[in-house]
Amino acid sequence: MTSPNPDTVAGEPEPIKAVPLRHPGQWVAAAIIIVLAALFVYGAATNEAYAWGTYGRYLFDQRVMSGVGYTLALTVLSMVIAIVLGVVLAVMRLSPNPVLRGTAWVYLWVFRGTPVYVQLVFWGLFPAIYKKIDLGIPFVHQFAHIDIQTLNAAFLFAVIGLGLNEAAYMAEIVRAGVSSVGEGQVEASVALGMSWSQTMRRTVLPQAMRVIIPPTGNELISMLKTTSLVAAVPLTLDLYGRVRDISGVNFEPIPLLMVASTWYLMVTSILMVGQFYLERYYAKGATRALTARQLKAMAAEDATDASGAAGGPGAGRTTGGENA
Repeated sequence: MTSPNPDTVAGEPEPIKAVPLRHPGQWVAAAIIIVLAALFVYGAATNEAYAWGTYGRYLFDQRVMSGVGYTLALTVLSMVIAIVLGVVLAVMRLSPNPVLRGTAWVYLWVFRGTPVYVQLVFWGLFPAIYKKIDLGIPFVHQFAHIDIQTLNAAFLFAVIGLGLNEAAYMAEIVRAGVSSVGEGQVEASVALGMSWSQTMRRTVLPQAMRVIIPPTGNELISMLKTTSLVAAVPLTLDLYGRVRDISGVNFEPIPLLMVASTWYLMVTSILMVGQFYLERYYAKGATRALTARQLKAMAAEDATDASGAAGGPGAGRTTGGENA
């Protein structure tokens, strides 16, 4: 005769043996996708129009690598201008001063309402619009005269054009992040005796960063690809400008476009990894969902407590009484 399960004797139900549902449709869809991907790769590998030999020859070409460096410089410098100016514009938008609010609104209206390519064209025509700039007191005395037409500042104009356009979007991102923090948080910080700067630094910004970081990472990635439009300035030192110049000489645009796409994809992938870790860092404490490691630790602790209760001093006294 089989002895009863001790858990059943104690009044606890037997553990349920859960059998996961089968999803044959997933396997069919995965097989179809794999077949289509294999056919595409085979077709691309055997298509002479891709000119993979030219692709491999120019992938690490010195001119292409120089273009990658200029593209990164354009991206970083433009984003620095955009973030700094975006924070200023966000503060102006949240200001109770109607003049500051109106000025910020007009800025956002202009730069968000016109295409970035058109703005870059205007920056390319800046030396024709403003041939000379005088610095000093208007109508009284000028301290310096800058002849814009003699300047070879296409890179500078490209950075300014990209930065000013992106600042309009960063202003809205920062404003949304600050507005997402409840007013009770600010009131509690003030009640604790914190100054305005301490409240922003210790209470508002750490919570606002959870909202600011994801779209800022997306804007950084978008800025990297928007640098391909600086030909409107005109500037041909960036990655796309270099591969376009090379393809204009060897008349093979397709493999050179593949080279540019590969480098854009590689840099974007690195930025996405950095964005992932930043989001995870600032998301600490934002959710109550437990990780797999925390769940395992809790399960192990519960198992230890259960075994201790089953074999502890109380259990020994009960056994001794029964033996007696």
